[in-house]
Amino acid sequence: MAKVYFSTGSNLGNRLASLVKAAKLIDAVIGKVIAVSPVIESKPWGFDAEMNFYNQVLLVETDLTPNQIIKEVLGIEKKIGRIRKGPSYNSRVIDIDILFYANMLVEEDNLVIPHPRLHLRKFVLQPLASLAPGLVHPLLKKTISELLRLTEDKSQILNIVGQDEFLNLIETITPN
Repeated sequence: MAKVYFSTGSNLGNRLASLVKAAKLIDAVIGKVIAVSPVIESKPWGFDAEMNFYNQVLLVETDLTPNQIIKEVLGIEKKIGRIRKGPSYNSRVIDIDILFYANMLVEEDNLVIPHPRLHLRKFVLQPLASLAPGLVHPLLKKTISELLRLTEDKSQILNIVGQDEFLNLIETITPN
């Protein structure tokens, strides 16, 4: 079983419900969600939008390969209602990124692991640090806590929902 870290985010529609649906669908088709970070709110990164993002990090145990996972992730995003609008950043009902897959390095046309911009994004580093502060980035050779401390991203992050409350939400919302 491989341990995989995912980042989920939403800034359209019911943002919290979209994160819950994503967690439930990941658990159903990719692997067991074994830990969740708090849900945080932050401004969009790389573009302007009316609504801020809700973001979260999930830790999942899976038997799937990275290529199998990316296929499932794209299906989950589509099921929740994501419409891809070209290569630039834009608002979305759900975004799911693979941050790490064990200590594996993957560099393919459709998939790069570790996520190539995770160290630049406070909205990823802060929730990731709540789950795995001592996790060492296999390319940058720094812990997640160090990367969070060193990031130039000074975005304001608001805690929205704690881990226990989110786990309770997973029990009450069905993924459709």
